[in-house]
Amino acid sequence: MADPFDLFFSWYPQVYSAEKENSNAVILSTSSAGGRVSSRVVLLKKYDRDGFVFFSNYRSLKGRQLDENQMASMLFYWPEQSRQVRIEGMVEKTGGSESEAYFDSRKPGHKINALVSMQSETIEDPESFREKLAAARKDYMESNPERPSYWGGYRLVPDRFEFWEEGRDRFHSRQEFTYDGTEWHARLLQP
Repeated sequence: MADPFDLFFSWYPQVYSAEKENSNAVILSTSSAGGRVSSRVVLLKKYDRDGFVFFSNYRSLKGRQLDENQMASMLFYWPEQSRQVRIEGMVEKTGGSESEAYFDSRKPGHKINALVSMQSETIEDPESFREKLAAARKDYMESNPERPSYWGGYRLVPDRFEFWEEGRDRFHSRQEFTYDGTEWHARLLQP
C-alpha cells in the first residue's frame, strides 16, 4: 500500500533543524468562498499521520478564509535538496488543549503579540498601536498571559500529496498520492 506519510517523514528531517530559524516554514494557500486565493508563509509546528499543524489568529485573513472554505494547500520548497512537496486537504481547528499547550510553550513576547495584534486588521494610528504593545509588554512580561479565544491551532488533514524532485534537463520526478477515503493510491506524473 502506498504511504505518503512515510515519504514525508523521511524527507522533512533532512531539511528541518531546530537550530536553524524558520526551517519549518511552509507556504499555506487558502481561498474565500468566492475563490480568491491568498498565500503566505506559516510555521509548521507539528506533523503526524493526523495532519500538519500551524497556529494563528482565527480572525486573520487566513482564519476568515478557512471559515468560508476549509480546503487549503501547503507547499514545502527545499532548493538545497532540489525537492518540493505539495499537500492538499481539509483544514480543521485543533482542540483547545492542543492550542493551550502550544501557546504556553511560546516565548513571552510572542504571547504578548498574539494578545495585542488583531492580525490582518488596519493600523489606524501607528503610534497608538506601539503604545498599546508597550503597555501590554509592561503588564505581561512578568506574568504568563492566557491564550486569547481568537487564537489557536489549525490542522491540515491531507487527501493529496505530490512529491517533486528536480531532474536533469527538467525531467523532474513527480509522485502523486491521493486518498479515496479508505486508502492511498500512488501514481507517477509526467514532468
